[in-house]
Amino acid sequence: MATEGIAEPVVAPACGVAPVGCGPLRPGGAGAAATPLRLTLFESVRALGAVPRVELARQLGVSPASVTAATTDLIAAGYLHEIAAPRDPDTGRGRPPVALAVRPDAGHVAGIKMSVAAHTAVIHDFAGNPLSEITLRDVPSSLSPAEMVEQAARLLDMAVAKAGLARTDIRALGLGLPGFIDSDLGCVLWSPVMNGANVHLRDMVRDRVGCPVVIDNDANLVTLAELWFGDGRAVSNFAVVTIEHGVGMGLVLNNRLYRGARGLGTELGHTKVQLDGALCRCGQRGCLEAYVADYALVREASTALNWQPGSVPQGQMLESLYRDAKAGNRAARSIFRRAGRYLAVGIGNVVNLFDPELILLSGDRMRYDYLYADEVLAELANVTIQVDRPAPRVEIHAWGDMIWARGAAALALSHITAEMLGVVP
Repeated sequence: MATEGIAEPVVAPACGVAPVGCGPLRPGGAGAAATPLRLTLFESVRALGAVPRVELARQLGVSPASVTAATTDLIAAGYLHEIAAPRDPDTGRGRPPVALAVRPDAGHVAGIKMSVAAHTAVIHDFAGNPLSEITLRDVPSSLSPAEMVEQAARLLDMAVAKAGLARTDIRALGLGLPGFIDSDLGCVLWSPVMNGANVHLRDMVRDRVGCPVVIDNDANLVTLAELWFGDGRAVSNFAVVTIEHGVGMGLVLNNRLYRGARGLGTELGHTKVQLDGALCRCGQRGCLEAYVADYALVREASTALNWQPGSVPQGQMLESLYRDAKAGNRAARSIFRRAGRYLAVGIGNVVNLFDPELILLSGDRMRYDYLYADEVLAELANVTIQVDRPAPRVEIHAWGDMIWARGAAALALSHITAEMLGVVP
């Protein structure tokens, strides 16, 4: 870190490449007026990667003097530094241009995602760069709260060691699980990967690992990953629908993740698409998830194709079902098409309710193209309000396992940034 009161010298970026940046590209956007200038400036610099002071002032619509005063303070605190910016080829001469960038070594965060199939962890520096990744497969399908805490501590230690750091270098840990999560209270109301209900997991993990912990629903994590590292960075309003072992959704409105009053907002998988319908793993009937998720496809395959449930692992059954559909098996294709139609109805409700600019379909099951085939997208058009305006874009992002943990790291970065810059999260 820089010495207090002494500006860091101008240095060239590593290998002559300017930082890429991460975080929502929202200078002057919604909520900016309520955010302290110091935090807004810092988040804008991190989002842009590297930016001259004059350009930062222009984008934020504040005076250059205000930018200079605030960034001088951030440099002295060791959060920003000056780097050599690329020279404008049209000018050529004069002093080397200077840009502001986040000091990567100002802090480090960890992100951990627990799921049915695998547990993953990442370490990111303060500029958002990934430093290490860890994946554990063949994990238990459900853990007790105490086992969950120990697994999180184990993953953290493995990721920290791989990054060449110590646990004490981690300023915050983001943790994600599927299910119903109250992020504000740090409470797991229910999760398919953990036994028990209303478990205050955040405090348990914090006491075990010795650093601040924030937890959230896994669908919110992949949405944060899109907002910080993906296509959602430049979009003010978008939705992410995830299809894996369940159906999840994250929603960004005016560049902010929407959670709802109880932290249970946007539970798309548990919206009802058929009264008194199929049993969902949440205990209710007729949920969208009960027609689209892994276990729903396996249930339908067991009935239509006379497969014995449990005779082979669920993943193998899904792959076999997909191969049969590709080979022309009418029953297998019908199962995917039915699931796709239900998915179209669910997404159509999202469009009619929130009118997002972009809908991202994510998760491992996006490998099954029947779920978003042309007829599915046509069905989506049939169930959404038709006006003389462009329809929301629908994109497919078949991210790997690590995207969830990176979203958890973004959650931790957002939390610790506000804390370090003196703003209550």
